[in-house]
Amino acid sequence: MKNRLLLIFLMLLTISVKSQEKIAQVTFDQTLIDYGTVEHGADGKKTFKFKNTGNAPLIFNRIYSSCGCTIPKKPEKPIQPGESSSIDVEYDTKRTGVFLKAITVNSNASNSNIILRIKGEVLPEVELDENGDPIKNPKKKK
Repeated sequence: MKNRLLLIFLMLLTISVKSQEKIAQVTFDQTLIDYGTVEHGADGKKTFKFKNTGNAPLIFNRIYSSCGCTIPKKPEKPIQPGESSSIDVEYDTKRTGVFLKAITVNSNASNSNIILRIKGEVLPEVELDENGDPIKNPKKKK
């Protein structure tokens, strides 16, 4: 009987200590941004918004993309509990075609590794004549 009481006491003590632990938690508004169809050379900047829903400061260790065509920018200062911030991402819209890219976010949060994604399609560059009108059948450059 004493062993059971001791075991129950230790379990309750562990639970109470665990519940007082300070842990950051990051919650994103969305983890996928769809650019849709964009013009060649258009503005490729988008923003992933998030909130620290934990009870400790949130610190981003590293944020990187799956290729050099996507440049993420992480917050430099710790995000305090309850505060919101954002991660800016810029895609190179001079690369024609359909794209799906991943941005890996590593932090001190309980959900320490999160994959954010961007997708869309960049239209081919349009050649213009001397009046600024699109050329319907442009000659390929050699």
